Amino acid sequence: MNEKEFEEQLQAISDRVLSKALSQNEETNYTESLFESIRHINEYGQDFWYARELQVALEYTEWRNFCKVIDKAKEACKGSDIAVSDHFVEVNKIVSAGATTKDIGDIELSRYACYLIVQNGDPRKKVIALGQTYFAVKTRQQELVDTFEDLSEDTKRLATRNEMKRHNKSLAEAANMAGITDPRDYAIFQNKGYQGLYGGLGRKEIHERKGLKKSQDILDFMGSTELAANLFRATQTDEKLRREKIVGKAAANNTHYEVGKKVRQTIKELGGTMPEDLPTPEKSIQQIEREEKKKLK
Repeated sequence: MNEKEFEEQLQAISDRVLSKALSQNEETNYTESLFESIRHINEYGQDFWYARELQVALEYTEWRNFCKVIDKAKEACKGSDIAVSDHFVEVNKIVSAGATTKDIGDIELSRYACYLIVQNGDPRKKVIALGQTYFAVKTRQQELVDTFEDLSEDTKRLATRNEMKRHNKSLAEAANMAGITDPRDYAIFQNKGYQGLYGGLGRKEIHERKGLKKSQDILDFMGSTELAANLFRATQTDEKLRREKIVGKAAANNTHYEVGKKVRQTIKELGGTMPEDLPTPEKSIQQIEREEKKKLK
């Protein structure tokens, strides 16, 4: 797994953490492959789409007809007091024309611009409905990601810990399907994942390293970065067990260990801090939850 793949997987996890704000209908009723295939990324790491490529995707045969839709989208942008130039950027492209080349006009569109375009497109086209859902979901997810970045460390911990609980249930189910049905065997299975991620340290050693009481769970005393690494370990092991239909205790244990080890190696390649070297928060997840409940009173 290279750096780009790792970052894509982490982004997918971040989306899952934040997707609770999306309805189930939004999550399941859209196909993104069509619009993902024509997505570009600029030098600032921002997504954009070329209008002429979007024209083809949305099944408009004439550029001039599609420009009418773009004009409506620009008006909608103005109506929202948002600078059109921030989302619709006129560019020239050189294209082949037989034995020669020629310049043609094009427009770099932001995600929001695409959203406005499909909102003003021909509603009779099935692909327009697809596009409306796709860009609505992606725009909403980006808003949530931006919001997530502004959250406090405590709030990030809560969000990621809750997601960890959900995925641990799914991981337990996948392990059960692989043949790990006894609680003791599952404890061994979980320990293998920790050993892979923490350079040989198991749950007990991590617990001791954090200086926790016997009754305290190590996951409740992890910062958001450490929780994210463990969430990545859990989700990838879950998916690998199911995808490869792994059967047998030894095979499942080895899978969990190797995934944990791979996550650790990737963190190292990215220049990150090893999970066992990350600071242990003073507050537990339970303490943060109590504080949040008090704020609501």
